[in-house]
Amino acid sequence: MTSTTIGILQRGRRLRRGWRRAMIGGLLALLAVCFLLALMLGQSVTPPADVLRVLLGGDVAGASFTVGQLRLPRAVISILAGMCFGMGGAAFQVMLRNPLASPDIIGISAGASAAAVFAIVFLSLDGASVSGIAIAAGLGVALLIYALSFKGGVAGSRLILVGIGISAMIHSFIAYALARAPAWDLQEAMRWLTGSVNGARLDQAGLLLLVLLVLGGLLLARSRDLEMLRMGDDVASALGVRVGMTRMTVILGAVGLIAVATATTGPIAFTAFLSGPIAARVVGSHGSVLVPAALVGALLVLTGDYAGQFLLPGRYPVGVVTGALGAPFLIFLIIRANRTGGTL
Repeated sequence: MTSTTIGILQRGRRLRRGWRRAMIGGLLALLAVCFLLALMLGQSVTPPADVLRVLLGGDVAGASFTVGQLRLPRAVISILAGMCFGMGGAAFQVMLRNPLASPDIIGISAGASAAAVFAIVFLSLDGASVSGIAIAAGLGVALLIYALSFKGGVAGSRLILVGIGISAMIHSFIAYALARAPAWDLQEAMRWLTGSVNGARLDQAGLLLLVLLVLGGLLLARSRDLEMLRMGDDVASALGVRVGMTRMTVILGAVGLIAVATATTGPIAFTAFLSGPIAARVVGSHGSVLVPAALVGALLVLTGDYAGQFLLPGRYPVGVVTGALGAPFLIFLIIRANRTGGTL
C-alpha cells in the first residue's frame, strides 16, 4: 500500500470522525432547543427569562407552577427515559446484527408490562411495588428468551423468533387480565400498555439517571467489543473478544435500561426500535451508535409527548404517537432487512 493510499484512507477516517462529532453535537443542540421549547410552550407561553429563573430556583408568579411543577418533570423524565430506551434498543440491535432485535419487538417490554398489569389487577398493588415487579419481569423474560434460543450459541434470527413467540403469549395474557380487570384498575393498567409521562415527577429522575450512568456506562465500556460483534462471533473471537461474556453483559445492561424506563413510563412503543436505525443514518455506520441512539430516543419521547399534548386533535399519551411512527417504519425495516441481510 503506497503512502498516497494511506494518506487518502487517513483523511477519510478524519472526515468520518469529524462528521460524526458534528452530528452528535447537532443532536445535542437540537435536544437542548426542544427541551427549552417544551418548557416555554403549552396552553400558555412562558418567556425564556422566566423559565431560566425557575430553573435556577427563583419564584416566578404563575411560571413556578406551570414550568416547575407541570412542564419540567415531563420534559426531564421524557429525556431520561428516552435515553434509556434508545441506548438499550440499539445495544440489542447491534449485538444481534438485526434492526428487528429490539426489546419491544421480542417481548421484553411486554414482559414488564404484563407483570405490572398482573400486579395491579390480581394483587391490587401500586406505586413502587408495581415498578419493582415490572423490572424483575423484564429481566426474567430476557433471560428466558436467551435460554430458549441458546443452541451452541445465540443466533440473532433464532432469538428474534423465540422472542416474537414469547411476546404473543404475553399479549394474550395481558388481554385476559384486562378482561378481568375492575373498571377502576383499567386506567392505571392501560398506562402500562401504551406508555405515558402523564403524572411524571422529578423524584423519579434520580433512579433513571443512576441507571443510565451505571448501565449506560457499562454498555459504553463494552462498545468496542460490541462493534466487533457486527463482524460475526468467529471474527470477534479471533480479535480477542470474549463473545459469551460480552453478550451476557450487553443483555443485562440493555435489559436493565429498558426495564427501569418501562417501570417509570410504561413501554413507550417503538422508541427502542426506532432510535438505533435513525441514529445510524444520522451519524453513519462507522463507530458506536449507542450515544447517538440515546439522543435520538430522548428526542423521540420529548417531541412525541409534546405533539400528543398540543399538536394533534385531542390529547394522546406519547406511546400512541411513537407507535404511529413506528408501525410503518417496522414494515420498511422488514422489507429492507430481506433485501440487505438485516444490517442496522
